[in-house]
Amino acid sequence: MNYSFYSMWTLLNPQGEYKRRRRGCERLWAGYDEATRQYVYDTISEALRQGLWINPNPYFAMEDVVLRKQAKPHPRTLSYADYYARYHTTEPRDGWQMANPTGNKVIYIKN
Repeated sequence: MNYSFYSMWTLLNPQGEYKRRRRGCERLWAGYDEATRQYVYDTISEALRQGLWINPNPYFAMEDVVLRKQAKPHPRTLSYADYYARYHTTEPRDGWQMANPTGNKVIYIKN
């Protein structure tokens, strides 16, 4: 697939005042490497297909995708009691790992 700016602009189909953002969007798009363009296009295309909200400002719609990709995911944690209540065991399940980061309290972490 050709991930051209024209295909991205057509996919976003900006309305009203956002149609005037074309130049800024084109500069933003030109600054992305091919892999990032593909990721942005595919992510927005899939979100639209699923009926999810996409920022109506095309500049921010593209930038939001890139920023979310760059953000480090925060590990999820469960207390020992919550983990046991959920799984009825202390054995690791579903990607959860036992940890004792403070040396005083066991928790479960999932990245």
